[in-house]
Parts: sequence; C-alpha cells; structure tokens
Amino acid sequence: MSMKMLRNVGGALALASLAACATTGAGTGTTREDNLPVKFNWSSDNAVSGDLTATLANGEAFDGKFFQVTSETRVDRLEPLWTGWRFRHDWPYWDSGPDFVKHYSGRVVANLQGTQGEHMRCSFRLVHPSSGMAGGGAGRCQVPGGETVDATFPAA
Repeated sequence: MSMKMLRNVGGALALASLAACATTGAGTGTTREDNLPVKFNWSSDNAVSGDLTATLANGEAFDGKFFQVTSETRVDRLEPLWTGWRFRHDWPYWDSGPDFVKHYSGRVVANLQGTQGEHMRCSFRLVHPSSGMAGGGAGRCQVPGGETVDATFPAA
C-alpha cells in the first residue's frame, strides 16, 4: 500500500471515529403547573457538552448548550448559564463559585434561549455520569415566569 493510500485510509478512519462519538437522544417532560408535555432533544460530540432543545406544548422552543459538570470543569467556562437571568441566586439549583463544581459533579446544566428571547434554565442528575447524557438522567427546568418542568432522559 502506498503512503498516499495509507494517509487517505487514516483520514477516513479518523473521520469515522469522530462521527462514531456523536450521540443523540430525546427526553420528555411535563410542566408542573398545567401538566403540559415538553419534548427534549439533545446531541453531543463529546461526553461533557452538547446542544439541547426543549419544545413546549404551545410550540415555543428553547435551545442552547448543555454542560456536564465534572471535577475538571472551570466555573468561568459556565458563565453562559447566567445569561438572561436578573439574579443568579433566585433558583436554588445552582450558584456560581468553586462550590458549584463540587456540588454539581455528575450533573448536566443548561441555559436555553427561547424564540421570544426568554431563557429556560435546567439541571439534570445523570444516572451514569461517565456516559454523559447517553447514560440517562432526570431533573428540572424553569422558565422566567417561575413555571417548572420535570424532565426525564432515558439511556440512549
């Protein structure tokens, strides 16, 4: 086999391995106040971050990045979690600072932006943290009006 052919095969294998790492999944939820359904979809190219979309029963969609908190997570990398919220401390599920990483290891957090500019914040406890979202989990999200959504993600 020629060197050029080996490089082409190597490149194809590298691309295939990157594609093989991509995972996707879906979850379901219900609003606590009205018991309305919420659909979740996620995709990730690695074990610690990805994209998450939540679609409410009225059709409004929220999307953005999710982050799995691990012992290596740097709090400054999570700054997008507080965008769009007047107070960081008005939701008991997270706070900024060094204790955040210790407390939230094994969880996924997200701040999703809606089509009307509002935000939905989420916190999920993972069933198998070493598998990321693919290992399944459950948690809660909140929209600015205070309504919460209970969410479940089966293992992919």
